[in-house]
Amino acid sequence: MEFSTGFGWTRLPVLAAAFILGSVLTVSAQIIPPTAAAPDEEAEAAEAPDVNDPDVLNGIDVDKLDWGQLAIDAGTLNDIIAAKKRAQAAANDGLSWSSNANANGSSAVAVKQSVFTFWDTRIGADMTVTSEPRTMSELLAQKAANGGSLPQSSGSAWAAATAPGAGSIWDRTAVEARVDPGAEQSKIGASLTKSMPLSGDTSLTLQNGYSVNQQGTTALPGVGGHISRNYETDQTAKVTLTDTGTSITAGQTLSTTDDKWLRKVGAEQKLFDNVTVSGSVGETSQGPINKSLTAGFKKSW
Repeated sequence: MEFSTGFGWTRLPVLAAAFILGSVLTVSAQIIPPTAAAPDEEAEAAEAPDVNDPDVLNGIDVDKLDWGQLAIDAGTLNDIIAAKKRAQAAANDGLSWSSNANANGSSAVAVKQSVFTFWDTRIGADMTVTSEPRTMSELLAQKAANGGSLPQSSGSAWAAATAPGAGSIWDRTAVEARVDPGAEQSKIGASLTKSMPLSGDTSLTLQNGYSVNQQGTTALPGVGGHISRNYETDQTAKVTLTDTGTSITAGQTLSTTDDKWLRKVGAEQKLFDNVTVSGSVGETSQGPINKSLTAGFKKSW
């Protein structure tokens, strides 16, 4: 018996190729791994809130919140910063103490306090405090350091204020008063300062100062004490070169005790940060010329 089909032998290779191709596609579809989740989807899944997280708005009525406090313009922000600076300055205006040990065993103690910030008014006291020697060796050491005598405690009280000037006549007014009860000495003085630019890096400062010094003497039995006063005035001109850190000063002083003008010239050079060298040449009431050369270091913190 013969079996025959309508496809014919020539179509078998085509059917076999189609069957193989379909099988390959089916297997490939089964072994393709699932695609990884996108980074954005992972971030969203990580940031998704948990039902167990505490509610930060629990007990808060959102409708009653003052959202207007977030609407702060630049001017209001500057006012807030300025208020904080004023509060910090007021906290720093309290009583300030400083102490330095002297070579003779005493201590220089200074205290000051600001009482009025508008005119920069300050009061204070400068004292020399000595300690009682506790042993014979300390007693001998203090006498040796003070020429055979023990140092004595002393002190003076002062008050100072800095005020604005008078328009274009002068820029700043400074007033200072000092009283030393132990030495029966007192002084009150005032200075007027005017500054003006000469060029881009050069400025001129003019200053006139006036002071009254009062000295008293202790009354003795049968001899009454008396008070003497000395009036003094000084005039100073200072030229400052900002680029080089150089300043040149010329001035003169007149007092009732000298009864003549005493002239003085000087210069100061800034070497580097906080270190300066200064020199001066001036007349004295006795006749010889007074010369000085100093170097200084000044640091504020």
